[in-house]
Amino acid sequence: MSNAGKKVKAHYRGTLDDGTQFDSSYDRGTPIEFTCMAGQMIPGFDAAVEGMALGEKKTVRIEPKDAYGEYDPNRVQRIPRSQFPNADQMPLGGTVYLSNGFQQFPAKVEETELVVDMNHELAGKALTFEIELVEIA
Repeated sequence: MSNAGKKVKAHYRGTLDDGTQFDSSYDRGTPIEFTCMAGQMIPGFDAAVEGMALGEKKTVRIEPKDAYGEYDPNRVQRIPRSQFPNADQMPLGGTVYLSNGFQQFPAKVEETELVVDMNHELAGKALTFEIELVEIA
């Protein structure tokens, strides 16, 4: 049975290879709702749910290419702090937010530069999900 194109609700717990939990719908008390195989989820999660039955639980490990992609060093930009008029007020080692007028980007404040990393924070990491399919509409 395929769940492709169906609205589903699933509870999940996501962990990294070292066991660190990065997200959990159980902790929020609300399952995630999405249309299966519609590109609303990372590809590996979608594929895992596609063949699940209502009430089924499974654990899947998803490689970076089917999660948030490989880490791309070309997506990191370094901007000299001297280009900012308030650079002396920026917290060294902290994070500030830069805006292009449409969206904000977090930038890590280093001694001589701001580092903007446009990679997803989970890029380059394999993810393990415990998934429970709780509703199929």
